[in-house]
Amino acid sequence: MTQTNPNPLLPAVLDRIDADLDGALDRLLALLRIPSISTDPAYKADCARAADWLVEDLTAMGFDASKRPTPGHPMVVAHAGPDAGADVPHLLFYGHYDVQPVDPLDLWDRDPFDPQVQDTPKGRVIRARGASDDKGQLMTFVEACRAWTAEHGSLPCRITIFFEGEEESGSPSLVPFLKDNADELAADVALICDTGLFADKVPAIITQLRGLLGEELTITGPAKDLHSGMYGGAAMNPIRVLSKVLASLHDDTGRITVPGFYDGVPEIPADLRGAWEGLSFDHKGFLGEVGLSELAGEEGRMALEMLWSRPTCEINGIKGGYTGDGFKTVLPSQASAKVSFRLVGDQDPHRIREAFRTMVEGMIPSDCSVSFKAHGASPAGRMDTSGPAFEPARAALGDEWNMPAAYVGCGGSIPIAGYFKTHLGMDAMLIGFGRDDDQIHSPNEKYDVESFHKGMRSWARILAALSAKT
Repeated sequence: MTQTNPNPLLPAVLDRIDADLDGALDRLLALLRIPSISTDPAYKADCARAADWLVEDLTAMGFDASKRPTPGHPMVVAHAGPDAGADVPHLLFYGHYDVQPVDPLDLWDRDPFDPQVQDTPKGRVIRARGASDDKGQLMTFVEACRAWTAEHGSLPCRITIFFEGEEESGSPSLVPFLKDNADELAADVALICDTGLFADKVPAIITQLRGLLGEELTITGPAKDLHSGMYGGAAMNPIRVLSKVLASLHDDTGRITVPGFYDGVPEIPADLRGAWEGLSFDHKGFLGEVGLSELAGEEGRMALEMLWSRPTCEINGIKGGYTGDGFKTVLPSQASAKVSFRLVGDQDPHRIREAFRTMVEGMIPSDCSVSFKAHGASPAGRMDTSGPAFEPARAALGDEWNMPAAYVGCGGSIPIAGYFKTHLGMDAMLIGFGRDDDQIHSPNEKYDVESFHKGMRSWARILAALSAKT
């Protein structure tokens, strides 16, 4: 494809990135050696050490960088680029330096915090906890900034970097920090690098994120566990009640039956549908990788709709009665389940929670009771691709990967994008270079060296594109 060159300073930056790849890998490996597990208090000092490492590295590059305390793990905030009055865009880049726990440790082929670049049949990979999620990803942007400043003495636009240390533990300090520092963090657009390529090869900008609602319900029947021979048939079994409730959540066509659930669910526009169809997504191959073959969502919907633009209701766990080895003829006192809803469009998670609870309560027999426990509620996010940053960034990605970049949806939930919109008033572009087999959150996590290298080059191109005068 024909490449664009929006900034004459760009080629030298790309050459520097290529020449310094080994140095960039060494710096990433140094960060990966720090076991910044945010969910485990035993690693509190290591999380602080990772923040210190980033502050020191950014400061050495010319950023005004600092570690900011929170009730939990610290934030890192850094600023660089032309003065506020300059006629250039102001970009906010977000990433997180904390990582998931490593359990089960015996399934790792090496120490998860002894990173190594390995040769594999598919190419070179960086193997370590956090290699893909999210240290390798955030360092692609840092290294692009390093190349710009090293080659030309300054960045082409104003940049604020914002690194969090609690993303893997629910981000309890994030929203208060955003509110308290809104003026400092406000920018023209946010950049988030915690996503991946489409189908492992197509560069992508995520423009739709599903929201998430979690509910845990517990049904209580008899005052204690009962012998099924003495009470079975006469006493109500909470598992029987729970099974009926859960089975009623979908009809025979795959639609969700919670009253009012589809209020605010839009149909995707024809042009977006055409673009998604053009991606030629192989749902048979996608499901085949996990031993399945048939779509299980709403009838009449293509696979990418099910994954990106349609809401879901899933049962994530069931507990009740005897589940150990052997057999025990018990009639349990309680049965519980965890249910999650992925939300799209303008669905209101709080209204859906109320409707779900009312529906369940109406199915509980008089001899039983039900209690609920909430597990988060966040709405869906949609990005306005007509904003001035989106098309230049998409073209820049296409230039680097030598194929048109795609606007895609995301089946998961990334609340930070919604928080930026709600609390800072700006859209976010979610651009990442991970691959489906990176094994994030799992043993033997990796990040392809190609993703790291081309990720750096991609960000350099995006900075050039967004800074170009038209």
